[in-house]
Amino acid sequence: MHRLFTELEPSITVTEQNLADRVRYILRSNIFDGAELERLRREAVPSSNENATTEDAVPQVAEQPAHVDAAVNIPVVADSNDDGTFTQELEIEQMRSTLEEAIMETRSTPLENRPRLPRIALSKRNRAVVRALNPMLVTYLEASRDLCETDSILFGATLAVCRIIGAKLSTAGRTTGQSSAIPAWRTRIEERIAKTRALIGRLICFRSGNTRPRIVRTVRMAFAGTNVSLSQPDIMQKLTERIDDLKQRIAAWGKRIRRYTERSTRFNQNRLFQSDQKRLYKSLERPMVSGTGPVPNQADMVAFWRGLWSEPVNHNEGPWTEVVASQCAGITPMDPVTITPDDVAEAVRRAPNWKSPGLDGLHHYWLKGFVVCHTVLARQFQEVLNQKSLPSLFTTEITHLVPKGQGTTDPSKYRPITTMVTNPRGVVPKMLLAFRRSMD
Repeated sequence: MHRLFTELEPSITVTEQNLADRVRYILRSNIFDGAELERLRREAVPSSNENATTEDAVPQVAEQPAHVDAAVNIPVVADSNDDGTFTQELEIEQMRSTLEEAIMETRSTPLENRPRLPRIALSKRNRAVVRALNPMLVTYLEASRDLCETDSILFGATLAVCRIIGAKLSTAGRTTGQSSAIPAWRTRIEERIAKTRALIGRLICFRSGNTRPRIVRTVRMAFAGTNVSLSQPDIMQKLTERIDDLKQRIAAWGKRIRRYTERSTRFNQNRLFQSDQKRLYKSLERPMVSGTGPVPNQADMVAFWRGLWSEPVNHNEGPWTEVVASQCAGITPMDPVTITPDDVAEAVRRAPNWKSPGLDGLHHYWLKGFVVCHTVLARQFQEVLNQKSLPSLFTTEITHLVPKGQGTTDPSKYRPITTMVTNPRGVVPKMLLAFRRSMD
């Protein structure tokens, strides 16, 4: 590659490593799509049988649509003189096959076993893949019978996008616990410290007179490659020196971890001071709860919150309630609510892209990208309003219990935070907006 670049651009001086880094950056950042890369490749290195038709072939490639989704609606006839178009058609067929497999897989997977969807980069290539899958989803969405099936189709389409762009997916089911933020190098150092401490303990045992075969074998491994024999008269001095050397290594490794912890703490505090000073001062006065202490029993937790939310309450039925009821009797009833695809699009547009999803694991970003689902969602939301019932999928949420103080097993010392499914979140703003219009 460097030789070809030197022949094409002799006036530019660049090293092989620099050239390779530039090419790697261009490919990773997705600056050019597949058609553009193919055109540049043909312009840079023309083949021998294309010398006569190069001037005609390049404009044809340049006229091809830059986005993959545009190629979906264009009828293409693949022949030997149009390799770029044939490649695009092949990619579209592969995407359609991936989409079908993902939807079939999602339909047979329970909600709790669905993989956790990652946050993808908002690059041109990723957006092009999402737009390319939109026309493919029409057939599946038109055959959808209810909101649960539509949610399954959308999750399958999201899964297909992640597989096409190469995003990492968790193989196991989604968990409600937070992922560990400990870097891998720190974990390796901590394991190294633990092994070194175990080695020091066995060396001290040997120095104290313990000559069991396992201890002797460990001591010989500790002095491997040092020309030190256990039969030497100064073996006790060698043992002391070896133990001191290992202790110094442990101290150096521990100091490295402390430097990282102090620097990370300063960085997080400075960033928190710029965004939320009140939260910073609270964290300084009351340190964050580590979450490594004892946790409450699940049955006790369920019983406590069920006693608060499920038990009937006797409200105060005073005479003022009858007065209010008589005053409200003359209010004109609200007009029936009609949800349109534009209402769904408007409700989704205002929602954050990567807000924590509910039980289905589907973020708002995908409801914005798959615009063909807005019509189906509007129709099915309208059916739900008319029937006055929601599927169990949209009435089952994930509740995270955040401790209010230090580790405790008392269920009342936890603060519940519930995440709803993303799909019905557009219904509530629409109903509130319609109610406000009717009051005006």
